[in-house]
Amino acid sequence: MSDTIAAVSVDGSVDAVPADYSPKKGATAFAFGDPEPVLDRTDMLACLEVWSNGRWYQPPVPMAKLARVHRVSPHHSSAIAVKRNMLVRSFRPSRWMDRSTFKRWAVDYLATGNGYVERIDNLARRPMTFKHSMAVYTRVGIKAGQFYFVKDWGKEHVFRPDSVHHIMEYDIGQEIYGVPEYLSALQSAFLNEAATLFRRRYYLNGSHAGFVFYLSEPSMDDDDVNDIRTALRDSKGPGNFRNLFMHAPNGKKDGVQIIPISEVAAKDEFLGIKNTSRDDVLAAHRVPPQLLGIIPQTNGGFGPVKDASETFFMNEIEPLQAVFLELNDWAGVEAVAFDPYQGPVDPSARRIE
Repeated sequence: MSDTIAAVSVDGSVDAVPADYSPKKGATAFAFGDPEPVLDRTDMLACLEVWSNGRWYQPPVPMAKLARVHRVSPHHSSAIAVKRNMLVRSFRPSRWMDRSTFKRWAVDYLATGNGYVERIDNLARRPMTFKHSMAVYTRVGIKAGQFYFVKDWGKEHVFRPDSVHHIMEYDIGQEIYGVPEYLSALQSAFLNEAATLFRRRYYLNGSHAGFVFYLSEPSMDDDDVNDIRTALRDSKGPGNFRNLFMHAPNGKKDGVQIIPISEVAAKDEFLGIKNTSRDDVLAAHRVPPQLLGIIPQTNGGFGPVKDASETFFMNEIEPLQAVFLELNDWAGVEAVAFDPYQGPVDPSARRIE
């Protein structure tokens, strides 16, 4: 068996090459492949149109993947949480629906563009209560008024006909399921996540080259080179930020050069990518940055939080409230009600009894 060594290629594969292999002298050029999205069109938008399996329709966007991207970036999940909290704060519980049920219903609608509640009737066939059904597993049946709860294949639960109310964010491509408004900003959210993961892995791998120590000084012999190598090796570990002194009598100007390699990480526009992708996500959710706790980078700031909160509630939360009020028209009872906007509460105005 001939002696071989392992060589790792650019794509991570390991090949065996002869031990006496000598690379070709001269410049070598190679190119990386085309950029690929994290979820391409055959993955995220798996269906060009809604199709059925004979009993229910499949969503145009995989619900399980929408659940995964819910926490793809702090700005994305936080924007959904802000809308949820403002809706829950203004929600008025009733004998038919409590805050816990409404909270889960609201999160489903904001995250997936679909929200389902099941009507439980009493003996007189009047609404007694409403139960939340997870949007990730709920499917619209082919027959009108029919819904399925499909968590495992072959173990679906069939709801009683006309017992499930479905609210959805309208999609111009089909009318069976809703799609969330933030789909256009998902690639920006993925870019934000990728930039963070790249920087984190860069600092954790511990094996990247920091710089090239180029030494071409003819006045130094092998002993001097070994001393420099030992000094550099000993500078690792605790207290590694140490100064090195080198004396080369009659040395040339460019005899010793420090060529940085890791400096490329400082030039990858990390902050620019983070800020730009964050702005795209916030634009899709239309949430003011001061409501998410983002620190302004300018002296002018973002303006008063109270004014932003009032405008946001009027333009975004009140239209969302109208969507959930559709349940009352469908059920014939006032299961959902909201209090008017009260604004931020001044802690000093609270009385302690």
